[in-house]
Amino acid sequence: MEINLIALAVPLFLFFMGFEYFLARRWNKPYFRFNHSAANLTIGIAERLADSFTVGAFYFVYDYLHRHYALFDLRPGILGWLALFLATDFVWYWYHRLAHEMNVFWSVHVVHHQSEDFNYTVSARITVFQALVRTGFWSILPVIGFPPEMITTMLLIHGLYPFFIHTRLVGRLGFLEYIFVTPSHHRVHHACNPQYLDKNYGDVLIFWDKLFGTFAEEKEEPVYGLTKPLNSHSFLWQHFHFLLELLETARRTRGWGARLRLLFSRPDTVDPTVRTGLEKRFLLRSSVHATSRRFRGYVTGQLAGTLLILFLVLLFERSIPLWPQLSAALFILITLVNCGALLEQRQWVFYLEISRAAVLVLALLPYVDQRVIALVYIGGLSLWAYFSNLQKQYLRLVYGPAVN
Repeated sequence: MEINLIALAVPLFLFFMGFEYFLARRWNKPYFRFNHSAANLTIGIAERLADSFTVGAFYFVYDYLHRHYALFDLRPGILGWLALFLATDFVWYWYHRLAHEMNVFWSVHVVHHQSEDFNYTVSARITVFQALVRTGFWSILPVIGFPPEMITTMLLIHGLYPFFIHTRLVGRLGFLEYIFVTPSHHRVHHACNPQYLDKNYGDVLIFWDKLFGTFAEEKEEPVYGLTKPLNSHSFLWQHFHFLLELLETARRTRGWGARLRLLFSRPDTVDPTVRTGLEKRFLLRSSVHATSRRFRGYVTGQLAGTLLILFLVLLFERSIPLWPQLSAALFILITLVNCGALLEQRQWVFYLEISRAAVLVLALLPYVDQRVIALVYIGGLSLWAYFSNLQKQYLRLVYGPAVN
């Protein structure tokens, strides 16, 4: 059975997250909060899942552009790899900078900056929408003349480094501070302190920021997150809140020219009060605040199970038929929305539990006979008849006796 070794990145990153958590606890550093870390992981799982379906398309784009529009015929070699590394880091700097300076790009990058914690789990806050935008920027590389095989290899290597700069446990690194982006530099980038805003866009090398005037040194303890905190761990709200704010602001803006300019204006041109109205429409607040060990264990169990399924799907993706892959992807996606709903203490989370069970049944349909299907149907009807009482019992079990 053929396996995909890239899937090993999942347990590798989880190991470093766990090790950082262990050290933080041992040194009595309050750098991890359960809800924040869980929300970070749900977004990271979704990106890894989506990436398994899109990476082939990204390679096709690079290959097509290289074959039809390459300006030069660059070959692998020491100078070629060095040139590709510098070009990749340079393009990243400008993608990252424009992602902070233009609403249309900030709408997909904002997810990475929502967490008010700063640890390795924050590095997981990448969305598939952000990956699509980055691919658009990196498409200049095959046009220059770099082969797609070199590009995809470099992006894998280049993408490892940023994971390790999302930490508060590592202080200054001496002379390395003058060459590489360090945790100190990146803490500044994730801060919402006025003096730190829109600074340190580099990914591996820090001299781009010094060259283009966007460098700032860490001089005081940063405050992390957005300038207007999101105050939500909803999986869906985290992904789409700014897009909704942008659309609502555009709706209130008169003239198509002004609306078009809004897309390419800075994020502070979006009225911050818009979010309050959108929250009233789309983000109902709950009076229940479950913090018990049982509740945390339930959420942790769902995340652990989802990570295991994701790892197995990625590891054996070349051998698993399409139907089980799609079923697993749908199950994972519903579970991630479910985890966000749990963290937000939503009572409609019970419907998501029913949906997950339905996906499992659908996944088994090609492998069972009609008698099993009939039994599942009868069982579903019986469950529905008992639905109201069962829902109350489930909510009290998960959230505690505070649920009415």
